[in-house]
Amino acid sequence: MLKYIARKTLYGLLVLIGVVMLVFFLFLGFGDPSRLVMGQTGDSATQANIRRELYLDQPKWKQFIYYLNDVSPISVYKKEEIQRNNFSGVFMGGNLKFGLKVPYLRHSYQSKREVGKILLEALPGTLLLAFTAMIIAILIGIPLGVLSALKQNTWIDTSSVLASLIGISAPSLFMGILIAYLFGFVFSSWTGFHVTGNWFDIDEVTGQKHLVLKNLILPAITLGIRPLAIITQLTRSAMLDVLDQDYIRTAYAKGLNKGTVVWKHALRNALNPVITAVTGWFAELLAGAFFVEYIFGWKGIGKVTVDALEKLDFPVVMGSVLVSATFFIIINILSDILYGLVDPRVTVH
Repeated sequence: MLKYIARKTLYGLLVLIGVVMLVFFLFLGFGDPSRLVMGQTGDSATQANIRRELYLDQPKWKQFIYYLNDVSPISVYKKEEIQRNNFSGVFMGGNLKFGLKVPYLRHSYQSKREVGKILLEALPGTLLLAFTAMIIAILIGIPLGVLSALKQNTWIDTSSVLASLIGISAPSLFMGILIAYLFGFVFSSWTGFHVTGNWFDIDEVTGQKHLVLKNLILPAITLGIRPLAIITQLTRSAMLDVLDQDYIRTAYAKGLNKGTVVWKHALRNALNPVITAVTGWFAELLAGAFFVEYIFGWKGIGKVTVDALEKLDFPVVMGSVLVSATFFIIINILSDILYGLVDPRVTVH
């Protein structure tokens, strides 16, 4: 198991290096962002200082090495660079120090704040939205898939399959606009929902944040529609296969009641493809949340990234891509481990 985890981690690191290369040459490798940092005002001397601080006066390959050194947890820096950027970590050495640090995603061009802190403030909103959407999809999708399999070729099964096809086919962007318009605008007097709303409100007197779960309902339902449809379909298909197995007929022959056979024996062995969908789609939800957050005004990484794209704030966009890629890799490793725990027939090597 440890060897398997180490191998998967190594593969994940290689994927992350590829992502770093992609985002660097896509956003920084073919342009000069010094004007964006400086704004509309500034002389040539100021621009030269900014170019030197961002390593823009260096060759492209050297700029990439510097960026890779910044985003890597294992880095080498000069003493004055560590003091100037106030890195969080442990460093050893003289003027040139080697150390282990929190990845440095550089500073926003617009707000001049550290990108890591900006994304860290937005991350809870995205995770809350993604978890809620997936919980909705699981709690509705699995029972609906089981019911559809038990009632095969009835109106319940047909309706479930049709609804799943519509849910899979409908883009989150379209569904988000439709749901926001209907339940947040047209029927807002009955639902009490708003077209846009953040996951917290700020008290005007104390400045403290207060959780507002009401604003979570519409974006979570919107984001959960597609995984719900897929989970329903996969559960139905897996249950139909499992219910035809010999051990299910044996369980009935031993006198076990239908509920025990279906929910304890059949569903357990049908969960493997469902787990694949849940873990895979949770990573997808982090990406799908971008447009949903923007539509509903939900403060998360997605909305922060879209706002940064509008302002050409490339470090924020690059940082969000790296954070999303890291989550995707971690979730995939955890899902592979989870297979073996749920289904004893699956082994990891």
